[in-house]
Amino acid sequence: MSADLVPETSVLAIASHVVYGHVGNKMATLVMQSLGCEVAALNTVHFSNHTGYRQFRGTRATAEEIRNLYEGLCLNYLTDFDVMLSGYAPSAAAVEAVGTIGQDLQRKAADRPGSFFWVLDPVMGDQGRLYVNDDVVPAYKSVIQYADLILPNQFEAEVLSGVQITSLSTLAQAITTLHATYNVPHVIITSVQLSKLSPFQENPSPPSTQNLLTVIGSTTRSNGTPRLFRIDVPALDCFFSGTGDMFAALTVARLREAVFSDPDSNLRNTKSWVSADEVSPAELPLAKATEKVLASMHDVLGKTIEARDKELASTGASGGDEDAKREHLRRTKAAEIRLVRNVRFLRQPTVEFKAKEWEGNL
Repeated sequence: MSADLVPETSVLAIASHVVYGHVGNKMATLVMQSLGCEVAALNTVHFSNHTGYRQFRGTRATAEEIRNLYEGLCLNYLTDFDVMLSGYAPSAAAVEAVGTIGQDLQRKAADRPGSFFWVLDPVMGDQGRLYVNDDVVPAYKSVIQYADLILPNQFEAEVLSGVQITSLSTLAQAITTLHATYNVPHVIITSVQLSKLSPFQENPSPPSTQNLLTVIGSTTRSNGTPRLFRIDVPALDCFFSGTGDMFAALTVARLREAVFSDPDSNLRNTKSWVSADEVSPAELPLAKATEKVLASMHDVLGKTIEARDKELASTGASGGDEDAKREHLRRTKAAEIRLVRNVRFLRQPTVEFKAKEWEGNL
C-alpha cells in the first residue's frame, strides 16, 4: 500500500450531488477516493450547483427512492461497507430513511465489533438559522443515537443539545450533553470562534488569537464522561461552500487510518473504536485524525483563495442593478473549492496545528 493511502476502506456515502463544483457527495467522493477509499455514492439531491448561487435547478430524492437504491444494493449483497458517511438529507422522511440504512448496516456487522462505523453530519443550518424544514430536527434527534461520530457545527450543536453556546463552559456543556443525551461515543464541533464567546467578550483575547477558529472534539470514557480536546487553526477571510463535506470525508479516512495505526491493536475490533480510559484527550485517534484533516483543509483552502483572487482580478467587476446579481455569481463561482489540482495536500498533509487537552470547565 502506498504511504499516501489509508487502509483499505469501503464507504457508503449518502449526501447531495451537484453537477458543478464540489459540495456534498461531489466533494466527499473525490476526497475519500484520493486517499484510497472505495466509495459507493447514494445521492439525496441532484442539483445543477450549490444553493449559495441563490438559483439552481434539479430534484430531491424521496425517502422511498433512497430506500429503493439501498434495497438494490442488498439484493446483490453489495453492503460490505466499513464506514457509512451520511450528510444532507432533503426531508425528515429522508433523514429517517438514512437512519434505517445505518441501523441495518449495524445489524449486519453486529457479530464483528469495530467492523462498521457510522459518521453522521447532521446538516440542518448555520449562522443561527435552519435551512431545512422544522421537522428535520426531531428526525435527526431520533437517529443520531445510533451514530458512532457526529459532526455538528456550532449552531447544529446548540439545536441538538439545547445548550446555547455563549462561553467556554457552555461549549463544554454542549458536548457533554450530546454524549449523555444521545449516547454517541464521538463528537466534533467543527468550527467555533472562541474570541466571540465570553469570557473573551469581557476580556478580549490577544490579537494573535482573535483570528482563530477552534475545533472541539471528544471521545467518551467507559463511564460516559467526555475526553475533550481542541485544535486552533487560522481563520481564512473567505466563505466557502463544501467545507463541512470536506471535513467529514477527510475524517472518515484519517480516523480509520489512526485506529489501524494505534498502539492498541485491538482498537479496530472494539465497538465504536473507543479507546481505553487511560488514553489522554490529545492522544485519541480522533484527535490525531483531526490534526491531519485540518492540515489538509488549511492548505487546500489557502490555494483556493489564491485562485479566487486571480480569477476575480482577471474578470473584473461592473456596476448596475442587474450587474449586482452577476457580481454575486462571479464571486460565488470564484470561491468554488479548488480540489482536483490540490489533491497532493489531501494525501500529504503537513501537520502544524496540534491537539491540546481542553482546559475549560466541565
